[in-house]
Amino acid sequence: MANFNITYEEVLGWIRQSCTHVSADSLELLTKARDAETNPGAVAMLSSMLENVQLADQQDKPVCQSPGFPTVYISFGSEEGVDLLSEYIPKALVEATGKGYARPSIVHSLTRHNPGNNAGDGVPNFEYKYKPGQKFIEMILSFKGCGAELGNIYKTMTTAQLGDNLKGLKDLVYETVINAGGMPCPPSAIGIGIGGQMDVAAKLSREAISTRDWRDKNPDPQLNQLEEELLANINRLGIGPAGIGGKTTCLAVKIGLAATHTAICPVAINFHCWVARRIGIRLYPDGRREFLFAKEQ
Repeated sequence: MANFNITYEEVLGWIRQSCTHVSADSLELLTKARDAETNPGAVAMLSSMLENVQLADQQDKPVCQSPGFPTVYISFGSEEGVDLLSEYIPKALVEATGKGYARPSIVHSLTRHNPGNNAGDGVPNFEYKYKPGQKFIEMILSFKGCGAELGNIYKTMTTAQLGDNLKGLKDLVYETVINAGGMPCPPSAIGIGIGGQMDVAAKLSREAISTRDWRDKNPDPQLNQLEEELLANINRLGIGPAGIGGKTTCLAVKIGLAATHTAICPVAINFHCWVARRIGIRLYPDGRREFLFAKEQ
């Protein structure tokens, strides 16, 4: 047993899988949305999305022309194996791009120069979390679409702005969804980060929607109730798939929370398109692999 038996070829396979498939939680919610839809246009749109996923699988092609922005979430109890993931993933992303599994879309932020291989400073983005006593490495690789980012917002709210029963916070979410319209490729999923300062709220918003199963329940009863209320009300807005109208505008709302200063309440609202290109894996010292987001519930 050495380094959790991680090989470069296995890591390359995970990236290929992420780019050519949609995770099972999104796929299940999309299917349920289509089956419940009564708007003929929305039914046709959702059916096209599902057909697109099927064709990408059959032809071993990217499920979307955009590769998204790669973020890797790694939690670990010991450092063994983490170094190999940190070394292999950037190299495998470049190779996967060269093989056509991801379009080269990463550019220098100011000059806009594109090196043509999805490499650059800070790419992929790695988020590490040390969990003492954890016997496995958990790795979630997420390629989050960037067109959806255009609808994202951040606001530093005050206690007064939060309002009674969090009315101000809820209205901010609804206003953001309405203003975004069809831009985030709905039905989207929404991550909301609350607390800390601006940087913390932004990270929480991405982590919530990228690492949680979209079918799960928040273990915090207050947050779970808020997630369900927001999801139900967003879907009453009638924006629908691709913004053409219908019952399903949003597949999931997930909230990440941190404590904050008494003077502020930072809030980040982060759209994720329906194309959930991500893979989650728990790697065990004996070589076993446990895949997340993989089973229907």
